[in-house]
Order: sequence, then C-alpha cells, then structure tokens
Amino acid sequence: QVQLVESGGGLVQAGGSLRLSCVASGRTFSTYTYTMGWFRQAPGKEREFLAAINWSGANTIRDSVKGRFTISRDNARNTIYLQMYSLKPEDTAVYYCAADRSGALRDGAPAYDYWGQGTQVTVSS
Repeated sequence: QVQLVESGGGLVQAGGSLRLSCVASGRTFSTYTYTMGWFRQAPGKEREFLAAINWSGANTIRDSVKGRFTISRDNARNTIYLQMYSLKPEDTAVYYCAADRSGALRDGAPAYDYWGQGTQVTVSS
C-alpha cells in the first residue's frame, strides 16, 4: 500500500501564492517508479487534472494553469510539490495528490492508483 499526505493548503488572497506538498510512503512505494500527480475538485465540479511528474522530472501541466502552477519533486524525500502563483478565486478547491504506479505521464484520474485525503485551498477576492 501507498500512503499520500498533502499539506500546505489554506486561505490566501487573490494574487497570492501557495506551495502544496505531498509526502509518499508505504512498503510498495518506489520513488523511481511512480508518477505523481496533482488534481483538484471544486464543489459541484468534477475532479480535474493539474499536473504530473515522473521520477526523472519529466512533467506535464494543464494548459489552463500553465504559467501559474509548477510541479516539482524531491526523490530523496519522496515528496512532490505544487507551487501556485497568482491565485484566483476560481482556484478554490480541494487539492489532491495521487500516485500512478505505471510511471507514465497521464492526466486521467482513473489512471492513478493511490490518493491522498486532500488539502483545502481557498482564494478570497
């Protein structure tokens, strides 16, 4: 099993920044195998892909947040990060970390095998 724990969410004013972290652990987790991703879900909306990164640092980011969000990874700490800049009220959502054991860069939620519990991000106007 793999456990994912997100942190770093909170309340921020529009235009502000936040950095989310996700620590992975578990007997079967291998930092050199799993792709890690970030998703978010706003009330009444479907969960949407934001970014993914594989063990080598190759990554993909959703077009609508490109330029404002970046994803990075510290393999030594089994941790990934989502740095968010110029936040807008429409970025308000629960943000989830996920792990895909295939190692591929994929943007569909069903492709991911493990999920964290999420961290709330609220952007006030």
